[in-house]
Amino acid sequence: MPRPLFILLILPLLGLGATAATLRDEPIRPVPPATGVDPARAELGRQLFHDPRLSDDGSVSCASCHPLASGGSDRRRFSIGIGGHQGRINAPTVFNSGLNFTQFWDGRADTLEQQVEGPLLDPGEMGTTWSRVVARLNGDPALRQTFRRLYPEGITPASIRDAIASFERTLVTTDAPFDRWLRGDDDALNDDQLEGYRLFQEYGCISCHQGVNVGGNMYGYMGAMGDYFSARGDGIRTTDLGRFNVTGREQDRFLFKVPSLRLALLTPPYFHDGQTATIEEAIRTMARFQLGREIPDRDVARIIDFLGSLIGNHPLLSP
Repeated sequence: MPRPLFILLILPLLGLGATAATLRDEPIRPVPPATGVDPARAELGRQLFHDPRLSDDGSVSCASCHPLASGGSDRRRFSIGIGGHQGRINAPTVFNSGLNFTQFWDGRADTLEQQVEGPLLDPGEMGTTWSRVVARLNGDPALRQTFRRLYPEGITPASIRDAIASFERTLVTTDAPFDRWLRGDDDALNDDQLEGYRLFQEYGCISCHQGVNVGGNMYGYMGAMGDYFSARGDGIRTTDLGRFNVTGREQDRFLFKVPSLRLALLTPPYFHDGQTATIEEAIRTMARFQLGREIPDRDVARIIDFLGSLIGNHPLLSP
């Protein structure tokens, strides 16, 4: 996408001239426009996000595992890195990731800038080093000039992280039907979607999935009301340990960041292990192991209707 066109497309997302509106008093809040983002740095970050030179063998970009048009995830159980290496954990969507309180399933990165480094240096994902990336990008005169214009220090790990994070902060899906309803548009939701929202609350899903990202703002135990891993039947993997891998604390075993549901209908398969192929199965699994309940098919269908109303708009999203 040409640079001027991308900047024009994201300007409505940057909160320029945005005004506050009266909101319904609900535990879910509307997605706000991105604020405080330099459009030129975001455009540079967009280019880097799609640049396979950030990987060791030049075959994998950020967009390889997070294709934006289809929802910001590759819809694989585990993504494929350099050399055909299969990942170990499901890749979440990058849309609205700046609204999460921490990054990665186990919360090991506090910011988007810190998150950039994870896949870049992981030997099974992009498998490179900062020195290699900086040298490679410095070999591109046009790119080097762009960096010099936007960052006095030029191409450095910090400026690369900042540019990509700036772009990712523009990946907010705004003006979802549910958000329009939150702002007072009584016609934004149909009866099935409203019924689904009521059921979503009554069954208790709202206890973990609320706030602006309908998740992404707390940790939760996988299997709070039942042994999910025993039921899965294939043993415990290192990635199943969740936040324990970061802290080493026993109380953090099987603790994960609660995922956002904003684009849940677009980003199967589900959960950190990518074990669950359909949204229907995911809802039933969560009800059983997180809430200790069974949900009949009709109610599952209505909850899916509600989840569909959470899907907002972005110029790079075309599901």
